[in-house]
Amino acid sequence: MLRFLTFLVTLLLAVPAAAQLGSGPPHMAVEVVAERPATPGGEVDLALVMTPEEGWHGYWENPGDAGKPMTVEWQLPPFAAAGPLRYPVPAKLVIAGLMNHVFKGPYAVLTRLKVPADARGSLPIRATLDYLVCTDQICVPERGTVALDLPVGTGAADPRFDAWRAKLPQPLGSPATFAIAADRLKVAIPLPENVAVGEPHLFAITGDAVRYAEAQRFRRTADRLIAELPLAAAPSGEFEGVIDLGTGRALRFAAAPGPVPDGGRTIGGGEAWRLLLFAFAGAVLGGLILNLMPCVFPILALKALALARAGGAEREARADALGYTAGAIVGTGALGAILLLIRAGGSAAGWAFQLQDPRTVLFLFLLAVAITLNLLGLFKLPVLGGEGNPRSGFATGALAAFVATPCAGPFMGAALGTALLLPAAGALLVFAGLGLGLALPFLLLAFVPALRKRLPRPGPWMARLQRILAIPMALSALAALWLLWRQGGTSAVLLGLLSAAILVAALFLAGRRQNSGHPAFSPVVAALLLFVAVPLLGIGRGEMAVGQRGNHGEAWSEARVAAARAQNRPVFVYFTADWCLSCKVNEASTIDRNEVRDALKAAGAVVLVADWTNADPAITRFLDSRGRGAIPLYLWYAPGAAEPEELPQVLTPAMLIERASAVKR
Repeated sequence: MLRFLTFLVTLLLAVPAAAQLGSGPPHMAVEVVAERPATPGGEVDLALVMTPEEGWHGYWENPGDAGKPMTVEWQLPPFAAAGPLRYPVPAKLVIAGLMNHVFKGPYAVLTRLKVPADARGSLPIRATLDYLVCTDQICVPERGTVALDLPVGTGAADPRFDAWRAKLPQPLGSPATFAIAADRLKVAIPLPENVAVGEPHLFAITGDAVRYAEAQRFRRTADRLIAELPLAAAPSGEFEGVIDLGTGRALRFAAAPGPVPDGGRTIGGGEAWRLLLFAFAGAVLGGLILNLMPCVFPILALKALALARAGGAEREARADALGYTAGAIVGTGALGAILLLIRAGGSAAGWAFQLQDPRTVLFLFLLAVAITLNLLGLFKLPVLGGEGNPRSGFATGALAAFVATPCAGPFMGAALGTALLLPAAGALLVFAGLGLGLALPFLLLAFVPALRKRLPRPGPWMARLQRILAIPMALSALAALWLLWRQGGTSAVLLGLLSAAILVAALFLAGRRQNSGHPAFSPVVAALLLFVAVPLLGIGRGEMAVGQRGNHGEAWSEARVAAARAQNRPVFVYFTADWCLSCKVNEASTIDRNEVRDALKAAGAVVLVADWTNADPAITRFLDSRGRGAIPLYLWYAPGAAEPEELPQVLTPAMLIERASAVKR
């Protein structure tokens, strides 16, 4: 009866406009595009790009209570074949108590084309699409034809495909189960406890199994997300669906009849707030730890010196601290906002994304050189030396936020990964929490008189300490220069050294003017500083092979992991980058140790390296799938285990040796 009424409603909506089929302008523009030229015997992704007219919408593969799924009739060359259609995650639309699964804006449906082994020249790709396009009041069945002459050969990839693939639900490798209890269909979906969940919704692919418009209930155990759905009819075989986690991430699963655990905590309502508070607390703790990094610690120490030089004056100390805190929060918030905008535009990016561009690395190198020269007394930089000046404190806080981005210590990885799955407002709050943690030590010094009184009295030791602090900052400059070489090659290093030489000359002249009582800037100094930026125009990405790291491991790919696991071999994967200090410390102290390598070799372990020094959409998407927005990340795949074990961000040799020794050969 329900299906008959649903069909009747759809028919009544479609009949008044059915005469428009084949006449008048279409309400849905359609085209087919290929990601890249075809390779004989290979595969290439195609996209059916659907653009509904303003106020109209198209339908998902299961349209819900009303609507109609799209059908595609392909006309392809001999031995070519198109795979199943892969839809993005739909939106919910309830009209007159009926739930529809729709797309209200432009969307792309992907498919994979198998290319004939003897393909030459170009492949004529043709297809006829039948679909329903609707407003909230009227529906129109339309037919569209698409055509593409796909060249065979090599060429650049269409960058839109990364954005379209990011909107697809990710396939869930582990099996799900379902059971029927009274009028409810219970589905147990494997989901590690560290994967964030907001306000979930399950879109059923299997038709006629659930009542779409009725409320869904969710609960969570340690390793399962349990959906309780209003039952319409028991599935005859597998139950397939897409679970939208409510965090910008969705999973496609297939469930077989099987046990569904009881208990667990209810999801919904306050769950999003708990998730946000967890991520915010992790960001604050992560920002606090960043103060120990060699590029940030000198800045914090200089602010402490400024407090000591002020003689403990409470008003000036608090004004400076508030300015510093505001600068750190605005700095990390701005970086987070830029990251969210880049991801919203369809690009795969994560924390420290700016360091994957050699021009930003060159700027960081020049900044470290300037701070080193300031610490050595070549010139005075008011940003680092002022006390009781909120504007100076703000600039210093923003500077600290920028130079801290190469690192992601404990607590930060999970917090930033969660932030990238939250709505924009919640994500920005988490990024602000990182800035708050970064500023917290200086904030405590300024507002807790007992701590401020423990600072030593001003004296000659301050000048000596300032010179000592120049050492870690100079090392940071050398690290940035090394990273510049890794990303841009020898030519980038030469351009960087040229910029640094011009910068040193400008700062030397500025320092001489300051020592003689004149303003630092003069026409000559300003002209030299302008010339510092000229090498930026020539910086490009070199041909450095950062993806392969000699004897330290093979280049990572999900296919390589699957192949090793199919051989029942243990797999150790580490995600790293040349700009990640925590990664380098773990590699030197643990991964590259001879005893660790010997243990892994004896266990027959496959060691895979995912190098994120340069932007890599595949790595970014995998990190997103693990709920991570930053590195390092270490995964141990034990033989026969369903899911990998995520190791701590601070590794020790014993951790890897113990796991390798437990493998039975």
